Amino acid sequence: QVQLVESGGALVQAGGSLRLSCAVSGGAFNLYAMGWFRQVPGKEREFVAGIGWTIRAGTAYVDSVKGRFTISRDNGKNTGFLQMNSLKPEDTALYYCALRRFGPARGMRNEYDYWGQGTQVTVSS
Repeated sequence: QVQLVESGGALVQAGGSLRLSCAVSGGAFNLYAMGWFRQVPGKEREFVAGIGWTIRAGTAYVDSVKGRFTISRDNGKNTGFLQMNSLKPEDTALYYCALRRFGPARGMRNEYDYWGQGTQVTVSS
């Protein structure tokens, strides 16, 4: 059973930085694309960033985070990351990581196979 555990969420001031981690167990992490999604109460869970299962598949970002967020992965440590810089209050959300077997960098929510429980990011103004 593949399990994902996010960590790194916190309360931070606007302009600050956080690094989210997604630790994966029970599966071959290198065979999965990874995505980061976020959700606020009353809204749909939205795609934030993704990284494909191969280097050639590259990365993808929602426009609102381009230039501020960077997604990466360490297959040797079965861990993915989301580096978030220049945080804004509108980045406040519950952040989830997800895996999609043999997937591309970008994906829709229903295309992902496994999900973590989420980590809360709160950005104060």
